[in-house]
Amino acid sequence: MKSLLTLRNYIIRHKRYLFLGFIFILLSNLFAVLLPPIVRESIDGVKIVLDTGEFPSYIDQIPSSFKSKSGLALFAGLLILGFALLKGLCMFFMRMTIIIMSRHIEYEQKNDIFKHYQKLGQGFYGRNYTGDLMNRISDDVSKVRMFTGPAIMYTLNLSCMILMVVGLMFYVNAEITLYVLIPLPILAVTIYLVSDAMNKKSDLIQKKLSSLTSYVQETFAGIHVVKSYAAEADFSREFESMNAEYKDDNIDLVKINGIFMPSVIALVGLSILITIYVGGNAVVDGKFTLGNIVEYIIYVNMLTWPVASLGYVTSLVQRASASQKRIDEFMNVEPEEDLGQEQIETLTSSIEFKNVWFQYPETEVWVLEDISFTIGTGTKFGIIGTTGSGKSTIAKLLVGVYRPTKGTILVDGLPIEQYRKSTLNALFGYVSQDIFLFSETLRDNILFGSANEDDDTNLNQAIATAALSREVDTFPNGLETMLGERGITLSGGQKQRTAIARALVKNPKILLIDDGLSAVDTKTEVTIKNRLRDWNKDQTFINISHRISSVQDCKDLVFMDAGKIIEKGNHDELIAKRGVYAALFEKQMMVMD
Repeated sequence: MKSLLTLRNYIIRHKRYLFLGFIFILLSNLFAVLLPPIVRESIDGVKIVLDTGEFPSYIDQIPSSFKSKSGLALFAGLLILGFALLKGLCMFFMRMTIIIMSRHIEYEQKNDIFKHYQKLGQGFYGRNYTGDLMNRISDDVSKVRMFTGPAIMYTLNLSCMILMVVGLMFYVNAEITLYVLIPLPILAVTIYLVSDAMNKKSDLIQKKLSSLTSYVQETFAGIHVVKSYAAEADFSREFESMNAEYKDDNIDLVKINGIFMPSVIALVGLSILITIYVGGNAVVDGKFTLGNIVEYIIYVNMLTWPVASLGYVTSLVQRASASQKRIDEFMNVEPEEDLGQEQIETLTSSIEFKNVWFQYPETEVWVLEDISFTIGTGTKFGIIGTTGSGKSTIAKLLVGVYRPTKGTILVDGLPIEQYRKSTLNALFGYVSQDIFLFSETLRDNILFGSANEDDDTNLNQAIATAALSREVDTFPNGLETMLGERGITLSGGQKQRTAIARALVKNPKILLIDDGLSAVDTKTEVTIKNRLRDWNKDQTFINISHRISSVQDCKDLVFMDAGKIIEKGNHDELIAKRGVYAALFEKQMMVMD
């Protein structure tokens, strides 16, 4: 239950629903417990009429139209029906308040989790599977809702029911009540012994469900690889094995839950037998009436659902506790704080990397070592190097995905951490190495980062600059063509050009392209570069590539290898040095020839 205490703020915000629900619970139980005494008086009254021919003493308190043998039975029936209807009406409003409260809490909790996920750093996503993140915001939240709704409602309802019923039973006859309630402590002990096993098994099931979800998500995300290697059978066997373990654990949980109902039915049946035996002896002794026996049997049956549902409620609480514990594991991860206060609208002087070192949180290997260079405003700056040299890491540092482990990145003379992330990111139009497109229309994907979605003029210019106009014209619905998941309906080159158009449409002050032309042919690459030159002559352009043809026209170049800058200069200067840059240039020219 300790993990469920984190829900108190949600419940406090919606306490009016809980308060109203509790009022309706009290009323519904009040009408329910009044039914057995009416049945008792009716049976005893009919017995008096049959035995003596006289009416019971309460005959003067009922309307005159019911003062007959049949009228007495009809009046009792109408009372029972009326109280049953009132009970049902109150139960309806009980659900309409407490269950609605749980839906509000579910809505707010999902929003809070989603917002928190977006604040977490890239390292968090590197350590956790997407399927696990999805499972906690969907299945785990649903199990928590079963606590804030049904579990709370049943707990309050059962508590009121038990207190009222047992209280009336003691009021009628304390001695017989003690006999009748003997089986209940046995059931309580059974629930206590089983609850711990249920908790552990529920937690294990949730973890395996997350693993199962992650496996499915990863398989279908890479389904083209699976099919190209004809590995469907291997993946099916692995999924079947994981699914079998998940099934077996669920069956074990069902077996544990199965202990409850047989126990409840047996113990309730025992209570009824005790009622008939002890009550029958009391009737013979004149201490009890036939109506009292029927009244007690009704009371025992009224306690059947409360006692029977203890196992169900306990299961809901245990599952919700395990799920909330999993949710809190991620919610307690500290988000990356944006402590910057400075705002920036344009780059006025330069970006400077000053002795920057970097390593990813989950590794101890230095990805960047002592990196220093300066990018002047309005210039074209190129970064080239071998695979794994740290080029993309520099791009991620520039757009704030990561912070330097050591050293400083200065923007217009101030450390990058001093700027508000939102204003700093607004400067950049970023085309990443790993292109991601949403399952929306082509128009929505290009306008994703634009402040003005109605700016069709800028949209068309961006599409033309990215050399995407011809493809748009051939698409069945033009810009309104729906793209598949992750843009699967587009080729690699089309994805890159769509990403370039998306970066350009916001007319950024700094255009950062990280290997964003690797999937296009040389002719298209030259076309895009020429159009980029004319797009915004004052724009700072940072081009990261493994192809010298992409960056050779840059004013300044740095050549990287193994996280270090090996050479600096412009294209002609680096060729003249006859070093690693010149050697790579010769190799690439030979391949092109």
